[in-house]
Amino acid sequence: MSVPGPRLHCTPATLRTRFSERPLLLDAALGTELSRRGAPASPPLWSARAVLERPDLVLAVHRENAAAGAEILTAGTFRTQPNLLGGAARDSTRRAVALAREAAAARPGILVAGSVAPVEDCWRPDLVPADAELARLHALHAGALAEAGVDVLLLETFGTAREWLAAARAATATGLPVVACATTREYGTLLSGEPLGDAARALLDLPSPPVALGVNCVPARRLGASLALLAAAAPGVPLAAYGNTGLPVDEALGAFAEPIAPVDYAELALSWITMGARVVGGCCGTRAEHIAALAAALVPRTTSPGRTTPPPTGSSPGSSSPSARACPSGPRRAGTRPPSSSTR
Repeated sequence: MSVPGPRLHCTPATLRTRFSERPLLLDAALGTELSRRGAPASPPLWSARAVLERPDLVLAVHRENAAAGAEILTAGTFRTQPNLLGGAARDSTRRAVALAREAAAARPGILVAGSVAPVEDCWRPDLVPADAELARLHALHAGALAEAGVDVLLLETFGTAREWLAAARAATATGLPVVACATTREYGTLLSGEPLGDAARALLDLPSPPVALGVNCVPARRLGASLALLAAAAPGVPLAAYGNTGLPVDEALGAFAEPIAPVDYAELALSWITMGARVVGGCCGTRAEHIAALAAALVPRTTSPGRTTPPPTGSSPGSSSPSARACPSGPRRAGTRPPSSSTR
């Protein structure tokens, strides 16, 4: 493994400024793609097993997403948690972040996000631990990610208001920018049945709230309905959106119940941008091809909902602003149970 590139100086303030300029392109799924390639992905570690046993495959998926135009690579830390790995959690987290950082070195300005997930099964709200245990475990994981050198903390697939808030509190305490995403039922409530809007407003009341709120691991064709609820509950707040391709039919073959062609996924993602999404990418079942289609669709670039401008001539996006130098992003390159892997 080559020496990873340096961590970028990214703060909540500089990332908010980037969001005011244009959306950033997140990568596609890691866990389901690893399963498709035959990587070890049995529960409860899922993709964390591949970090430990097949780092070559993890690095290959990261590199393909970077080549497709992703501006944020998500480290495989969805399950490198202390309640699952005990004393090995911190080193596993460091390894996962180093793999993403190595791939990010392919192009200047790619950010590395640390994935933060529910401490128990994402799809079992009834298993969420008591508040004190949530605070302890999420603080340990967020701290390990900060120590490993991520640029952003990405909270993913939260299904209860209580744990979403606990994770956000621990993540924002690190001082890193936090993008906090939840997953919803068909009618826009959290998996627990709680209103998405109420849960979102609780996060915004934190002393240092997340820089963006979002929806992930919802079938792409219905994600927009939940995102609209979130936009109404948090007007003016940057949003994040990355959908899945439905229930798994055969993950080893990459088959899902609601497949969507990359060009069609890109069209949906553009509609999320018009609703205020400033981070867009792909969740379970999506691949680098989906990111490449979205990268191509984002030229000309959307600068605010309903407005577009062509790319700057002779420079990378945002290269003239101080915020871009502090938290940069490199040029794009054109080009009912959710998925059982429980991870992007």
